Amino acid sequence: MRTLIIGGSLGGLACAHEMRSTAADVAVYERSVDRTQPRGAGIVMQREVADLLAQIGRSVPSVSVLLAERQQLHRHDEPHRYTAPQWMTAWDTLYHALRDPLGDLCMRMDSTLTGLTRDGGEVTATFADGYSSTGDIVVGADGIGSTVRRLLTGRDDLRYSGYVAFRGLEPEADLPEEVVNLLAERFTMFAVRGLQMLCYLVPGLTGETSPGQRRVNWVWYVNTGEARMDQLMTGRSGQRFDQFLPPGELSDDSQTALRDLADQQLPQPFINLIKHSRVFLQPVYDLAPARMMADHVALIGDAAGTVRPHTASGTSKALGDAAGLAAALADWEPGRPLAEDSIQAWERSRLSHLQSVARSGIQLARQSGLGPEGPQYLKIGAKTTRRQRG
Repeated sequence: MRTLIIGGSLGGLACAHEMRSTAADVAVYERSVDRTQPRGAGIVMQREVADLLAQIGRSVPSVSVLLAERQQLHRHDEPHRYTAPQWMTAWDTLYHALRDPLGDLCMRMDSTLTGLTRDGGEVTATFADGYSSTGDIVVGADGIGSTVRRLLTGRDDLRYSGYVAFRGLEPEADLPEEVVNLLAERFTMFAVRGLQMLCYLVPGLTGETSPGQRRVNWVWYVNTGEARMDQLMTGRSGQRFDQFLPPGELSDDSQTALRDLADQQLPQPFINLIKHSRVFLQPVYDLAPARMMADHVALIGDAAGTVRPHTASGTSKALGDAAGLAAALADWEPGRPLAEDSIQAWERSRLSHLQSVARSGIQLARQSGLGPEGPQYLKIGAKTTRRQRG
C-alpha cells in the first residue's frame, strides 16, 4: 500500500509510523523548507502520545518534564497551590523523537501541494515545483490551512475565534532566578475575563530535562478584535503572516501594546517573563469538522477540524486519528475495494470525538470570557487598556 502523507508535522510523522506498522510504503511531503521551528511550543502529555512513544521504544520521561503542582497567581495575593502531577513536553522535542526513528523515510521538503487527481484506485498528488507522486492512499495531515481539505471540499471554512495566543519559549538559564524558582515544577495560571495566561517548563532545545537546561513555555490568550489582525500579523519585516507570527517578528507597536497590557493586568512574575521573551503569536481559529475519508483520500488532525487549545488535545487528536486510520486499513490490499465498514466506523468514531472535544473547548473559552462576547483588551498603538482586578 503506497501511502502519500501531505504534511510533515507531528500528525504526519505519527501517521508515517502507524502506516509503516501495517507494512505500507510511506512518503511524506512537507511544504516548509525547514520544519524545526517551534509552532505549538508546549504540549501536555496525553495517552495517545504516550502510546506512540511506547510503540517506537521511547519513554514519557525521556521527552518530558514532570510537574508536581498547579498554582494560581494573583496580582495582589499569594499564589494558591495544590498537588497535580503532570508530564509536559515540547513540539520540537516530540518532533525529533518521532522523526529520528524514521531516518530512511522518504520525506520531501519544500513541497507545496497544488492538485489531487484520482484514477480508479490511485491518487496522484502534484506539487508547485512540477513534481508528482502516485499512491493508493493520500492522507492530509497538513494542518489548519489544509490544502488537501480545500481540494476535497472546495471550501475554506476557517473562522477567527475572537482571541489570539501570544507565546514564548525561553531557556530557563536566561531568565531571572526568582521567576524560574516560582515556575519550576509547577503548572502556573492567571486569568481574568478575556485574558488567560499559562506557563510551565518543557525540555530544552535538544531535549534536555535537567534543571538549568530546560525551557519556560508560556501562552497568553488575549481577546482581540478581528479589525486588529492585519496590524498584529504584519511582522517587522513587512510580511503579512496568516496562522503564525514567528519569534522576533512582533512589530514595535504590537510589542509596546502587549507590554502595556501586561503591566496593567498581569502579576509581576508574568510581566518579568514577557519582558525577557521573544514573543510569537498564533490567532485562535475554528475549523468545522469535514468528511475524513473520500475516495482514497483521508484527513487527520487539524485538517479534519480543530479543537481549541484549552483542551490540550490537538496533538493527541491527530495521533489518535492516525492510529485509527492505520488500523482501519491494516487488512486492505491495493486493487481491492476499500473496506468501507472499517473506514466508516473509524470516521464515525473520530468525528464524534472531534465534535465532543471541540464543544468542550468552546465552552471552556466562554467560561473564561474569551471570544468576541468578552471584554476587548488589546489596542494596537494605544496606551490605554481595560483594567480588571485578578
